[in-house]
Amino acid sequence: MRKALRWLLSLVVLIGTMSAAGATTTGAATAAEPGVPGTSDTSDRSGTDIKDRLLAIPGMSLIEEKPYPGYRFFVLNYTQPVDHRRPSKGTFKQRITVLHKDTSRPTVFYTGGYNVSTTPSRREPTQIVDGNQISMEYRFFNPSRPDPADWSKLDIWQGASDQHRIFKALKPVYGKKWLATGASKGGMTATYFERFYPRDMDGIVSYVAPNDVVDKEDSAYDAFLAGVGPAQCRTKLQDVQREALVRREALSKKFAAYAEAQGYTFKTIGTLDKAFEAVVLDLVWGFWQYQPAATACGKVPDAATASDQQIFDYVEAVGGWSSYADQGLETYTPYYYQAGTELGSPSIKQPWLGNLSRYGYQPPRNFVPREIPMKFKPHAMRDVDRWVRHNAHRMMYVYGEFDPWGAEQFRPAKGAKHDSYVFTAPGANHGATVSQLVADEKAKATQRIQAWAGVASEAGKPLAPYDKKLDKRDVRKELTLRP
Repeated sequence: MRKALRWLLSLVVLIGTMSAAGATTTGAATAAEPGVPGTSDTSDRSGTDIKDRLLAIPGMSLIEEKPYPGYRFFVLNYTQPVDHRRPSKGTFKQRITVLHKDTSRPTVFYTGGYNVSTTPSRREPTQIVDGNQISMEYRFFNPSRPDPADWSKLDIWQGASDQHRIFKALKPVYGKKWLATGASKGGMTATYFERFYPRDMDGIVSYVAPNDVVDKEDSAYDAFLAGVGPAQCRTKLQDVQREALVRREALSKKFAAYAEAQGYTFKTIGTLDKAFEAVVLDLVWGFWQYQPAATACGKVPDAATASDQQIFDYVEAVGGWSSYADQGLETYTPYYYQAGTELGSPSIKQPWLGNLSRYGYQPPRNFVPREIPMKFKPHAMRDVDRWVRHNAHRMMYVYGEFDPWGAEQFRPAKGAKHDSYVFTAPGANHGATVSQLVADEKAKATQRIQAWAGVASEAGKPLAPYDKKLDKRDVRKELTLRP
């Protein structure tokens, strides 16, 4: 549940082509009537070009502009304090992107909690309200990392304060309603933002956000994995996982040859054997996190008859053998640091493995270079959970039925005055969306999102038509075995 899929590192794709002039002029936009679906307003009501307005914000600078029909798309740097409590103690540049629709439309503030994609894309709430979208790269994910890096300044309050400053900077440009959203760690991030700055947003839409309130108490995850999905499918997965450890010697040789061929090293985790076991122990969780259970159960190999190569290839397909190599861990050091200092991380028992495990479920400390100090703060998640339970207002949580991360959920305050909701999409995994909810819940969720954004619609349908490039979600490529 902590691994990085290799293809995520090459997710950035250039859409369209542009001339040198087109990258920095209004030639990168499609000018049309404001507020009309599929079109973009290139200027505000005073006639000033939107790029000029954005670059007039102190601390904002342009990296590039990319064309997309009906929108303006900007990749920007915004100067942030390293420490929001002591702004004079240094700054760093944080990447953000702006998918500009029209200043008369609402704005969705998105973060995945990791790196930001520099390819134009639209999150589900942005489609639902037909709005603008601001996307933020989380602090300490390169290149949005202070230099030198004081890791003590990577915490949920500092991250929320990054969002607060970006919101305050952009609110004069995008003056209509704002919603915050994110999936998984991004859904957690949206929650923390609301916890610390509850007056900024007009609503929160959080997808598949885990809520590990007490880090040492993880029985909910064990109970979930004991009952998720069809029993026969669970047994087949457990058998393959067990067999991989029974054949440790043979599969480790394959892993060593694979690592040598790819140039992988294991300084951070310590040994190839620790990396081997970490990958294998994540197999069951990883399957339920992002495999489409309706079709994937039939593709689980038979442990008793499968060859060593078949088992090796299956583990690679589900999680990826590179996940705990230094090269697989490096990009995600900020996540593992946060998991080991505030967020917490599940530690599951997997009793079907008997005594075959040598190391057990390894803690985040094993995946962060030793020169970076870490100390866990058990009060952080308890504070957020308590606040959500008692103070949530206009907060929505969407979970997937088969997603292990949903075993411990946020439970917002109930009642009409709180206007908050928890929905579960049947048969969905870690890619659960509003569109996957049952019909009446989908309509209700859509209507509430639109009402919060000030664009209420009785139809209960997204206001913007589906765009196969902007809205396509490849769950297998987009998601990883981390939140």
